[in-house]
Amino acid sequence: MDTRISRRAMVAGGLTALAAPSVARAQAWPSAPITFLNPFPAGGGTDVFARPVAAMLSEQLGQQVLVDNKGGAGGTVGASQAAKAKPDGSLFFIGAIHHTIAPNIYKNLDYDLEKAFEPITMLALVPQVVSIHPQRVPVNTLQEFLDYVRKNPGKVNYASPGAGTAHHYAGELFKLLTKTNIVHVPFRGAGPAMNDLLAGQVDMMFDGMGTSASQIKGGKLKGLAVATKARLSEFPDIPTAAEAGVPGWEVATWYGVWAVKGTPEPIVNRMHAEVVKALESPKLKQIWREQSAQSGGESRADFAKRIRAEIEKWEKVTKEADIKV
Repeated sequence: MDTRISRRAMVAGGLTALAAPSVARAQAWPSAPITFLNPFPAGGGTDVFARPVAAMLSEQLGQQVLVDNKGGAGGTVGASQAAKAKPDGSLFFIGAIHHTIAPNIYKNLDYDLEKAFEPITMLALVPQVVSIHPQRVPVNTLQEFLDYVRKNPGKVNYASPGAGTAHHYAGELFKLLTKTNIVHVPFRGAGPAMNDLLAGQVDMMFDGMGTSASQIKGGKLKGLAVATKARLSEFPDIPTAAEAGVPGWEVATWYGVWAVKGTPEPIVNRMHAEVVKALESPKLKQIWREQSAQSGGESRADFAKRIRAEIEKWEKVTKEADIKV
């Protein structure tokens, strides 16, 4: 017998044996409920998209997918907890654009987004909108709003889900472009911020349509401008910021799913395939449409590139606007 062939066979057999446990785990996965750790309080934009995806995955996988809300510090408390989870496919992290901003203003983070997690895919991309409480801010257009703010410098405030979130940065970028003085009021998530806005405790939000859409449709809030290049089909009467006199204010909030670094590759790939399948379902497409959201489902590599580009983009904005916690 040819000894070279024999050795090759032995090596091949050894590699197969080494790969077998990983393949077996992926095939058996999931054998228990899965947790989606959402680092924001219930009721916010992340919940709007995470919960329908979790429900659809529960059906597809035959195991319950639970959403666990762990809010605090602009989403960094929950991210820190997720980064320390076991990489066994039992927990996935549902983060957002906010987590590409956080390193710029939270200097003592105990995790690195790109090193602690494995990108899976984006779930949704949602445009920002200037949402005002109509009783607290008596205006009908963005230009009227700017006139009002300039006549009342430092007296108008805006809520955000926390320092370092996309909502916060959208507000600071708006202030930079319009040279206005609007006071930032950070909350512990989009849900609490929206609740106080609806209750008339704050004046406005630079919000994602994921939480403002239903309130604008219901007349509880008024949308003055969207941060997109073109008007939204669901809200054809709301002008773009450029149309309303603030060119350059283009901001979108996106949400995504990550695995804990070290999770077996077959499980990560399986989760990617299942999320893409869920996003293609008519049910989720309708929910996304109602929120004026663009569906995700990009490749893992493309999602990783998005994360890197966003980190670099917001680092530049942080310096130019001199944003500090």
